[in-house]
Amino acid sequence: MSTAQHKNGAARETPDRYGAFPRLTPEQLQDLTAHGERRRTTEGEVLYREGEPFREFLAILSGTVEILQDHGGPEERTVAAHGPGRFLGELGMLEGQAAFDTAMVREAGEILAIPVERQRTLVGRDPVLGDLILRAYLGRRYLLIGLGAGFRILGSCYSRDTLRLREFAARNRLPHRWLDLERDKEAEALLRRFSIRPEETPVVLWKGERVLRNPSNAELARLIGLPAPTPKAAQCDVMVVGAGPAGLAAAVYGASDGLTTISVDAVATGGQAGTSSRIENYLGFPSGISGGELIERAVLQAHKFGARLMVPAQVNRLTPQDDEYVVTFTDGSQVRADAVVLASGVRYRRLEVPGIDRLEGISVYYAATVHEASLCEADPVAVVGGGNSAGQAALFLAHHASRVHLLVRGSDLNADMSRYLVDQVERHPKIEVLLHTEVRGASGREKLESLSVEDNAHGERRTLRAAALFVFIGARPRTEWLKGVLALDEKGFVLTGADAQAAAEATRWDSLGRGPLLLETSLPGVFAAGDVRSGSVKRVASATGEGAMAIRLVHEHRENAGNLVRTAGPEGRRT
Repeated sequence: MSTAQHKNGAARETPDRYGAFPRLTPEQLQDLTAHGERRRTTEGEVLYREGEPFREFLAILSGTVEILQDHGGPEERTVAAHGPGRFLGELGMLEGQAAFDTAMVREAGEILAIPVERQRTLVGRDPVLGDLILRAYLGRRYLLIGLGAGFRILGSCYSRDTLRLREFAARNRLPHRWLDLERDKEAEALLRRFSIRPEETPVVLWKGERVLRNPSNAELARLIGLPAPTPKAAQCDVMVVGAGPAGLAAAVYGASDGLTTISVDAVATGGQAGTSSRIENYLGFPSGISGGELIERAVLQAHKFGARLMVPAQVNRLTPQDDEYVVTFTDGSQVRADAVVLASGVRYRRLEVPGIDRLEGISVYYAATVHEASLCEADPVAVVGGGNSAGQAALFLAHHASRVHLLVRGSDLNADMSRYLVDQVERHPKIEVLLHTEVRGASGREKLESLSVEDNAHGERRTLRAAALFVFIGARPRTEWLKGVLALDEKGFVLTGADAQAAAEATRWDSLGRGPLLLETSLPGVFAAGDVRSGSVKRVASATGEGAMAIRLVHEHRENAGNLVRTAGPEGRRT
């Protein structure tokens, strides 16, 4: 639908089929009026513009407002049209991001305008209104993603930098559209239009005018308003490293307890949970919840209580200094913290077989999101692994691929996979479970075409046709930067509690008059929560609980005199 269709009349209101466009009740509008101002609108007036930050929460009292993508550009189209009682905006309004579309008045009338900061407070204070707005904004975000709104990534499907940018956008649930240099006819025209040489790709196009040539993830984050590290974040009560379920829980509970809390992540909020298509055994969600929605809700909670989330921000050093810790980022910036919660999670292990290296990121993946699934529509794919992550991935991919081969090294699917997932996997007509089966090789010219697999019980080999391979064969912790700083187990997971005390210097805890607390590491005041902790239960609920528990232990630590690890004085003494 183009705006040209509406020049002689008002746009028809978009039906609310998915709960993304609810209507405020007269009572809700009346309550909101006390916090904003009523304002007359004129036909053609732009209320907010794509690429610019949201400044106001807008509710329509009369008239019609049209939501446009690529306003004023060659691809302008209508996303939605709203009438009286509806409100404008989407998830970016609550998270401080730039707008991914434009709102224009199609039929003059009246609006209620409330400053964004005041509206965020109201959302947190009124649970009914807050849930209505949050559900609508989540729905609108996913509609925008489905429409390919937002910025465009122009690059080859064989480029690792293209994959990096696409993964960053997908993991952060950012509306975008990918144009493949190898297949999209439109891509060549855009290269000419913006005078971009092929060797300069991938590029990001924003608002039809801005061009970023092979930007870093941080540059892309700044473009759309993600909160990157700033000098003002130089001191805090608690620094949370990692923004998966454990890290976000720590951020929520830390901030809600009144602690100045900063949470950082190298890639995106959500961790491995954020890539899950459906979490069905999480307490309180009997019909299940997508990892993306669960994480977005947690992010909004953290913002509500005043936690500062910074993405992407990669930590590479932890240094004890006096009664604090200095956390250093890869860009050289630093934050001083009274206490630190390590919740950096894990990364999936690589599959070490011939032919895999050159296909990683092109058709061999370690996550199964909409981003990866879109690359293998109607093709057969293979999933390696026998745990819950592999089962969830197989079920999700079965909605996109023509066939899913689930390759399990063991002889029993029940050994490592939850029963409810086993039942769904075995019943699904498009999933073929191959037990005691291992991948021995991968073949394909520019992308994966087939796999060589072996029955490890009988030694028989055969070839499976597969356009993509998804690997879920266990994980290793993200702790390379902590080696030599605190005690790790033989696999690199962080030791805590009694295990940490056994591995630490015998005198480290003497002046505190106590040993390490339950989640405390071999450094007093540094805690570990979630998958990164040695001996943790690898479940979303467990990670969330540990993140909350870590904050309680931070309070206990802060009640003591210090963390015992101090800088050397001028004569080499501990000060």
